[in-house]
Amino acid sequence: MDLSDDRPVFTAELTPYRSLGKTGFRVVLVICGGVCLLYGAFFLATGAYPVGVFFGLDFLGLYIALKMSYRSARAREEVTVSRTGLSIRKFSAAGRMVEHRFNPFWARFRVRRHEEFGITGMYVTGEGRFTDIGSFLNPDDRESFAKAFRGALATVKRRI
Repeated sequence: MDLSDDRPVFTAELTPYRSLGKTGFRVVLVICGGVCLLYGAFFLATGAYPVGVFFGLDFLGLYIALKMSYRSARAREEVTVSRTGLSIRKFSAAGRMVEHRFNPFWARFRVRRHEEFGITGMYVTGEGRFTDIGSFLNPDDRESFAKAFRGALATVKRRI
């Protein structure tokens, strides 16, 4: 093996899972909007106008919550392991990037587990620093990532 070879042994892009796609988003808004409009109009017609206003506020709250959820889904993490470096690049929903670099020979991968729920946290430590990884992943994705990442670190450490 060429010592100057620094090709990645492992790369992963971690993204939050969203079960509601764009079509589902529209369907939920149309159905909830229709129900709010129907009942809001009924209460307005019967003279209970504050109830109708609250139906409109409920719909607005649902719309804002779903939009915020989709905005937070733009966050992601890029993890790269090579023979000479371990890089964890975290991108916020706003697009701001923070990069954490570790020497793969000094890096330690820590996993926090719960008996019932599985992995509840994953961390990389080394050289007096630490960072979490994949805090937004679901338990199954955490398990598969932890297995693959741990294997990649072991592979790099064996290739001295």
